[in-house]
Amino acid sequence: MTETTPTASFADLGLSEELLAAVAASGYTTPTPIQAQAIPVVLMGRDVLGCAQTGTGKTASFTLPMIEILAAGRAKARMPRSLILAPTRELAAQVADNFDKYGKNHKLNKALIIGGESMSDQVAILDRGVDVLIATPGRLLDMFERGRILLTDVKVLVIDEADRMLDMGFIPDVERIVSLLPKIRQTLFFSATLGPEIRRLADAFLMNPKEITASAPSSAATTIEQNLAVVEEIDKRETLRHLIRIEEVKNAFIFCNRKRDVDVLFRSLKKHHFDVVQLHGDMAQPARQEALGKFKSGEARLLVCSDVAARGIDIKAVSHVFNFDVPIHAEDYVHRIGRTGRAGETGRAFTIATPDDGRFVVAIEKLLGGEIARIEVEGVPALALDLDSRKRGRGGRSAKGEDRERSGGRSRSREGSSERPERAPREPRPEREPRAEREARPEREPRAEREARPERAPRPEREARPEREARPERAPRPEREARPEREARPEREARPERGRDERGGRGRERRRRFDEFGIGEMNHRDDAIGFGEFLPDFMARAVPLPKPRTKAELKAEAEAEGETED
Repeated sequence: MTETTPTASFADLGLSEELLAAVAASGYTTPTPIQAQAIPVVLMGRDVLGCAQTGTGKTASFTLPMIEILAAGRAKARMPRSLILAPTRELAAQVADNFDKYGKNHKLNKALIIGGESMSDQVAILDRGVDVLIATPGRLLDMFERGRILLTDVKVLVIDEADRMLDMGFIPDVERIVSLLPKIRQTLFFSATLGPEIRRLADAFLMNPKEITASAPSSAATTIEQNLAVVEEIDKRETLRHLIRIEEVKNAFIFCNRKRDVDVLFRSLKKHHFDVVQLHGDMAQPARQEALGKFKSGEARLLVCSDVAARGIDIKAVSHVFNFDVPIHAEDYVHRIGRTGRAGETGRAFTIATPDDGRFVVAIEKLLGGEIARIEVEGVPALALDLDSRKRGRGGRSAKGEDRERSGGRSRSREGSSERPERAPREPRPEREPRAEREARPEREPRAEREARPERAPRPEREARPEREARPERAPRPEREARPEREARPEREARPERGRDERGGRGRERRRRFDEFGIGEMNHRDDAIGFGEFLPDFMARAVPLPKPRTKAELKAEAEAEGETED
């Protein structure tokens, strides 16, 4: 569907008086093209496949009609009535803020389920029942596996920034979540791009959807002035500082490709006395919220960040965006500069490239359909792009590192993958010298004859030891008297054999079986009953007996007892 002229006002879209009052209080009077086309279709109950560039009001295009739909009804404990999936914590928090802003005249309960925050607090909110559940895929699946949430009562499903979900590797999690939902539901699918993979997912999740395209896919807003400076790698920081000083920067995003470079650039700007904060995926959630709070309130003028802030952060009147590193994917460039020039306002975007970034700049210009204006920075020599270079400077990152950055610092691999890591090549063995050269070598000189050793003097003969005197012979021992023979002992009377019952089930028959099987001496006792075939070791230990009392002690004890009886 092509872009159409926006409706005159929100009142023509079929919203209630309470919603119109909330929208007017937020300062909006005219809907954007995506809002004007999507809101009436969502109110009709149809599935929607929406595509619009960043900063055009996609969030309000589904939050406003959802509030209208959920106004009638009641939530149940642990069974949300609607579900919104977002790829990042910042985007999920942005959607939650929209519900607070537009739903202040409705008694709707919402829950924000994201990582980095207390799970017990989130479970307590779910137990009270929520109408709107806003979550990231990982934390939602964790809640479900712990039995803290049921998804069988979801009537409306929203998948926001689906292309970002695809880039971050969340699609398998999204597919599993969708399989847990009721088959009969309304699904709203929004994305900034509509590539073949996104359309395949839309066909799997949606049923006879209404496709709404409010702008050309992956296009930048016409209100953004774009510039490109090509310098050496070592001059990038100086170029950035010069641009910040000469431009009238009210507030600005500064994007880096790697989280490590975010921290390095943050400390560099801090050292040069700029009011700056940083934001990337390895930071704890409280630190991320604190940094965003300072940037939104104006306490910090600059925000150095990774692509985690490229979407979902809606801050009005952002004047500048600086790409300290050229993004590898051209779509990321559109989302980065989309932080400025929002809602019809003007903005300026500057990209600092090195000659090795030539092929990435070409891909971006091909996506935009035009060339980015080149600028020269005073005091820094301008260079030309190397379009044939395959190298990547310090600001770049590999595809593996990029996936780790997109997934919040952890790499995600598909289960059952049969790919094996490539082995490092072995070092070549040194070539052996040809046999002919070895034979041609001159023979080694014979060893010099050893000098004749002086003959050793003969050892003096030892003197003969004197013969020992013969010992006197010992007298023979007297013969022992023969011992008298012992009298034969009378034979003992044979004891009558006891039966198995008399021996408590442990008779001679069992002892005979032990001896037949060669077990030998077994740790068993005939007088131990109830312990099976073996007696525990602690039962066989010696127990010290009491010391026997003497006659004097017994007599004294008897006299004491006699006195007591009297």
